[in-house]
Amino acid sequence: MTFFGLIAHNLWTKKVRTVLTALAVAVGVLTVVTLSVVTQSLRSSAAAVLETGNADFTVAQKGVDGALNSVIDDAQVKRLQQAPGVQSAIGVLVDLAELDADNPAFLEIGIEPASLADFGVHVVAGRAYTANAKDEVLLGWRAADNLGKHVGDSIVIAGGPKTVVGIYRTGQAFGDGGAMFPLVFLQAEERRAGTVTLAFVRVVPGQKIDATRKAIEHDNPSLATVRSVSEFGRVDRTLDYLNAAGTGAVVLALVIGTVIVMNTMLLSFVERTREFGVLRAVGWSKRRLWALIMGEALLLSLGGAALGVALSVLVTRVLEQIPAIHGILHAQFSASSFWRALSTAGLIGLLAAVYPALRAGRLQPLAALRRE
Repeated sequence: MTFFGLIAHNLWTKKVRTVLTALAVAVGVLTVVTLSVVTQSLRSSAAAVLETGNADFTVAQKGVDGALNSVIDDAQVKRLQQAPGVQSAIGVLVDLAELDADNPAFLEIGIEPASLADFGVHVVAGRAYTANAKDEVLLGWRAADNLGKHVGDSIVIAGGPKTVVGIYRTGQAFGDGGAMFPLVFLQAEERRAGTVTLAFVRVVPGQKIDATRKAIEHDNPSLATVRSVSEFGRVDRTLDYLNAAGTGAVVLALVIGTVIVMNTMLLSFVERTREFGVLRAVGWSKRRLWALIMGEALLLSLGGAALGVALSVLVTRVLEQIPAIHGILHAQFSASSFWRALSTAGLIGLLAAVYPALRAGRLQPLAALRRE
């Protein structure tokens, strides 16, 4: 029998213990992978709001709990428009509303019709709404397709029935899945007169974007600028909290998984003391004995990793159907997710096997053979 065959044989002879231990590792891997995938998905969905407009960067209130809770007043928008190096600054009111059971987080955008073109909106059918209209709406082409709506149709949205006067395209999936209204109407509907959620800024061609950002933040201490997903935490602390909770859960999963696997390996060590004594007596070195125990722990952990990834896929699919986050959570498993699972399982296996391997290495063959 080969060395690797011996490792597999030792685990196979204790099937129930092997399965239960692998399941414990799987729970740890499930926690790590699921939290990672969910956090990244929510970050991408949240940041997609900031990327809707055709802008060089987005401006929001600094450090709010949720970017959609940002408040920028008309005076601040005017200062942004007049800032050196700024070509345009478009104030936009953004909200997520429950349209129906299938669309619990439907994107609603309030923007002046004169700013639609600069915002990157192309009306592909019908026309734009008028500035003071209370019963007109523009639907993104994805939203129109999902809802089965066309120009001239009626839709109940934003407090009452509206007529779809046009279909638009922005080229951004999240934006194309929502609806746009006259800014003054949505401000009145949301009771946020004189304020917007975000400002989308374009700089004068040739102007250094980072220099303009720094100047805006210096002149407006309550505002922060965002240019990429990695900077999203500057205007939204919610996902930072989620990341912190995820880190704590990862540490806890590692500790619990390591303790469970270590207990299994120690129990195996006690039961197999005579076996280890025989192996030492026939010439096995301490290093080879260590490798046997480490190999068993790693194989257990890798089996748990495979099971954990499968459970993670199942759990995230269930989470996607929860009404509160349906349409927001779009879980995607990347190569990094699987590497994270393998590294977590491998770390659990290595940490758990260190102490049992050291004890096995210190065994004296004659003393081990006398053990009952």
